[in-house]
Amino acid sequence: MILNVVINNRKKELLIEDDEYLVDTMRKAGYLSVKRGCDTGACGLCTVLVEGKPVLSCSTLAARVMNKKVETIENYPKEAELLAKHLAAEGAEQCGFCAPGFTLTVIAMLKELKNPSDEEILHYLNGNLCRCSGYVSQLRGIKAYMQEVMDNENSK
Repeated sequence: MILNVVINNRKKELLIEDDEYLVDTMRKAGYLSVKRGCDTGACGLCTVLVEGKPVLSCSTLAARVMNKKVETIENYPKEAELLAKHLAAEGAEQCGFCAPGFTLTVIAMLKELKNPSDEEILHYLNGNLCRCSGYVSQLRGIKAYMQEVMDNENSK
């Protein structure tokens, strides 16, 4: 089956199997930041944005993104660098294996929620597992990132 999709703003035609999961399609196409983790949709390592919403690619059939927009962390270099800076400043950035999926989830959250509470942030991030750091430092880093993003938007 031919999958017509836009990945990181580029039109693609990819040959896929009918029962192929999106994580496999993305990795075959060279998007190695889409990580394979649990294969059960529980860890968030395989997160991509589909039409701007976080999707677990290990539990999504590739055919479901036909004619849709899919984004990986490579589509957000400035945002990823800024969030990484804030996470590192709070001691939350360790091995980085979870970072692409985690970062995409934070980016999607900021597009959806304006000025979220701590509870809303933690709820939105539910399912993004990090084995290296505690979520308290991640929460502080996310809040600092959000503040800088809002300050930058307000100064324009």
